Amino acid sequence: MADSDSKSVDKKRRRMLIGATAVMGAAGTAAFAAPLLISWMPSERAKAAGAPVEVNVSKVEPGQLLRVIWRGKPVWVVRRTKQMLADLPSVEPLLKDPESTVDTQQPPYAKNRYRSRKPEFLILIGICTHLGCSPTYRPEVAPADLGADWKGGYYCPCHGSRFDMAGRVYKNVPAPTNLVVPPHYFKTESIVLVGEDGGAA
Repeated sequence: MADSDSKSVDKKRRRMLIGATAVMGAAGTAAFAAPLLISWMPSERAKAAGAPVEVNVSKVEPGQLLRVIWRGKPVWVVRRTKQMLADLPSVEPLLKDPESTVDTQQPPYAKNRYRSRKPEFLILIGICTHLGCSPTYRPEVAPADLGADWKGGYYCPCHGSRFDMAGRVYKNVPAPTNLVVPPHYFKTESIVLVGEDGGAA
């Protein structure tokens, strides 16, 4: 009788030890896996870095450039004057790609002379397409250092690339393509969302 009781106790103890070991093993696996799985998920900062950016353009004066950051890149919002818009056709013979034929440089709705949804507002990524410098905004007409043909635009001080007031690249400069127009749309008359197309052209 004692032997059978002993065997019964041993079986119970064995089951209890196996169960406890399984529970501890599962807890250890969870403790190891949780940080690993969490590390694969993007942080709030990373999510925010790729998130669209709302820009209020109501206070941007004609001729003024507003800078914002989207995905770690400088984005320019320029409110062009009527004269800036009127001067765009006059510089087209001096440009490499006046028709904006490189599809990756702008969304379809910005493939026009103004390279924008609304002619008045130009939205560009402020990075030169040559080696990634940031061009300077040069809205003045015919300054001594840029010549009589200059009708305003963007000048890259790193290697001398030039872009007109629509971000289109001039001929005979190092930059190969126009400045990039990011996806964007106007949520209201005064709020533009940079980083989304808004589902319509």
